[in-house]
Amino acid sequence: MLQGSIVALVTPFKNNDIDYNAVDRLLDFHLESKTDGILLSGTTGESPTLAGDEKEYFVRYVIQKLAGKIPVMVGTGTNNLSKTIAETLKAQQLGADYALVITPYYNKPTQKGMYYFFKKVYEETDIPLVIYNVPGRTSINITAETVIRLAEDCERIVAIKEASGNIAQITKIIKYAPKDFSLLSGEDMLNLPIMCCGGKGTVSVTANIVPSLMSKLINLCLKGDYEKAKAIHLDLLELNQVLFIETNPIPVKEALHLMGYIEREIRLPLYFLESENLQKVEEVLKKLELIK
Repeated sequence: MLQGSIVALVTPFKNNDIDYNAVDRLLDFHLESKTDGILLSGTTGESPTLAGDEKEYFVRYVIQKLAGKIPVMVGTGTNNLSKTIAETLKAQQLGADYALVITPYYNKPTQKGMYYFFKKVYEETDIPLVIYNVPGRTSINITAETVIRLAEDCERIVAIKEASGNIAQITKIIKYAPKDFSLLSGEDMLNLPIMCCGGKGTVSVTANIVPSLMSKLINLCLKGDYEKAKAIHLDLLELNQVLFIETNPIPVKEALHLMGYIEREIRLPLYFLESENLQKVEEVLKKLELIK
C-alpha cells in the first residue's frame, strides 16, 4: 500500500537549466530525513515549464540516483489523452514506481468522461496510477463516487492525491473505496485531519522544508498516536500557511534558497515573491530555527 510522507519535490534551476548539484543536495536531504517517497514533475516541480527531453533526463537521473532506496512518483497527466498515455508509458519505461495523473484541466469533463479517461490510461499502461484531484488548479472536481468506481474497476489505480479541501468527500472515499486503496493528503494544512479520518499519508509541499518533521507527523498518525502528531501539526501551522502566501511553488523555492539548498530561480510565468511576503517567509524560517 502506498503510504507515508511523499515530498512534492521542487525542480531547482540554475541559468535556466536544471541544477543537478542542487538536485543531489535535495535528494540527500530527503534520504537523511527518512522521507518515504519523491514526486517529480508535480505542481511544485513546475511541471508545465519542463520540456520533454529535459523532464525525461531529470526523471532518469533521479531514479538512478535513488536506485530503489525510496519510491519515485512522476507527474504524467495532461488534458490530452494520447499525451498522458505517452508520458505515463515513458515514466514506466524509465523505472518510476508510480505515475500521478491529474484530472483533465481546461476541458471541464463530466464525471463519466473522467472515468473513461483514467480507465483508458490504465488500460494502455502497466504502472500503478495515482489520481490527482486539485480543483483549484483544474476547475474540475472528481467526485468520491467516480474515484471509488475507478478504484474498484482498476486494481492498479492505487491511490488519490486529494487536494479538494472537501473533508466530506475525502471521508467518503476513505470509507467506501477498497481497503488497499490509499487516500493521500494533497494539502498540508489538512494533513492531520485527513490522517485522523483514515488517510494513509501526504504528498507534501512543506516536506521540502522540514522533511524529518513531516515524516514523523505522518508516521505517528499511521501508528495512531494523534496527540503527538497534533503537537507537530500545530508547530507547523505558520510554515504551512506561509508556503502558500503566493502561488506554489514560489514561496517554497524562496525558502529553500534562504536555507542554502537551491539557487534563487523560478521559471516564468511564475515570479519571485513580493518583498513583504519574502520577509514573512524569512520570519517563519527563523522562528523554526531553519535559518539564522
